[in-house]
Amino acid sequence: MTNKEKIIQNYIEGYNQFDIDKMVADFDESIVFENIQNGETNLTLNGIQEFKTQAEQAKDYFSARKQTITSFIQDEIKAIVEIDYYAVLAIDFPNGLNAGQELRMKGKSIFQFLDDKIIKLTDMS
Repeated sequence: MTNKEKIIQNYIEGYNQFDIDKMVADFDESIVFENIQNGETNLTLNGIQEFKTQAEQAKDYFSARKQTITSFIQDEIKAIVEIDYYAVLAIDFPNGLNAGQELRMKGKSIFQFLDDKIIKLTDMS
């Protein structure tokens, strides 16, 4: 397992365990996070503090969640990871999704690195 793979595995384990400190352990202070859904960017966060704040809020949305890596491709500066995503909602959402409802999706995360730190993370679904 390469160092990038270990870093990404640590992030995913932290995500699955609702452990934000573990998620951000290998983030650069100036991390840029983007979430893209259906080809449109619906969230951009700049800096580790913005990411942590959003991640703390998002913990309340789910009673369970799990990302599973299905594919991993990397080069010197980035890794592209395909993900199977499962979650159980903890709250009702304005779009009609209800607490207790299960979500299953496939997505992709692109991790960009500098000196073994994640400087950009893009989630796509």
